[in-house]
Amino acid sequence: MSKQNTLLNILQELVEAIIKALGYAKMRKRTWNQHVVPYEEGWAVRREGNKRITSKHRKQSTAITKAKTLAKRYDADVIIHRKSGGVRDRISYKED
Repeated sequence: MSKQNTLLNILQELVEAIIKALGYAKMRKRTWNQHVVPYEEGWAVRREGNKRITSKHRKQSTAITKAKTLAKRYDADVIIHRKSGGVRDRISYKED
């Protein structure tokens, strides 16, 4: 049994070394922050870094509710924008 554990440890170290050598270890982690932004005639929820929207809504309040649901699921923030595009509020659901 100890031979299996040793072999597994060697394999794990080898995979980690390959990943590090290829530069994948330095990649930024995906963020799940949700932005409530003006969109066409209403509002949209967009994940940070995405070009496409997650959902669109007629009222800002329903977009905020949707963004809060997603942020809670992924321990992320909700960033609420004004109609002009500036940031109005930020709500954090990250566990410290």
